[in-house]
Amino acid sequence: MTDATSPSLPWTATALTLFPDAFPGPLGVSLIATAANHGLWALETVDIRDFSRHKHRSVDDTPAGGGAGMVLRPDVATEAIDAVQSRWQGGKRPLIYLTPRGKPLAQTRVREWAKGPGVVVFCGRFEGLDQRVIESREMEEVSVGDAVLAGGEAPAQVLIEACVRLLPGVLGDPMSTEDESFEGDLLEYPHYTRPRVFEDREIPEVLLSGHHGRVEAWRREQAEKITKARRPDLWTRYKARKENAR
Repeated sequence: MTDATSPSLPWTATALTLFPDAFPGPLGVSLIATAANHGLWALETVDIRDFSRHKHRSVDDTPAGGGAGMVLRPDVATEAIDAVQSRWQGGKRPLIYLTPRGKPLAQTRVREWAKGPGVVVFCGRFEGLDQRVIESREMEEVSVGDAVLAGGEAPAQVLIEACVRLLPGVLGDPMSTEDESFEGDLLEYPHYTRPRVFEDREIPEVLLSGHHGRVEAWRREQAEKITKARRPDLWTRYKARKENAR
């Protein structure tokens, strides 16, 4: 956890959550953890229950109009959000609400977040967050996929990791982020390594040719083939971009 009032701040992710113990999760291992240890980025967790005025630290109530489940109360949520925003001394960070109804998480938006001072992510629970909070605090609603989870902690970690790996110095080779899925609206080509033959399957001969031009052409062909088959939305954008470039 970092002190969000410190004078010199790295890129910082603040997670508002009912379960601070869920963090850092996968953010606490491998290169992402090493980068945090080296001060390249920081993670702060804020317990939403700390802002409840209820004697039992209740944060939810029944949905207006009836129905199953519970809804996160607007008074508790806004107090938590405002407390985080008021003591932050860096540049303005986007306030993101992880929800299945949000816009799909996209690499283009991730790159924009990574260039800023950090993000504030609100991890929902129950049936969701009172709509008035989303509107009044101008929250950006983001989804990490067409599936419903029990809460926003896992999606928040996905979003944060996607940003952190793009920060300068986090990955050993800067080229690692330039030739991968979603760059240029294409999915990534297949990868191979030794042994040359594995379970009767061989590495494609072109990859062993030493001819860089042929290798690049093969990789582009494979990326196009995979994208066309699996992501027609990306394929349509890719084709349009190629046409406009002519």
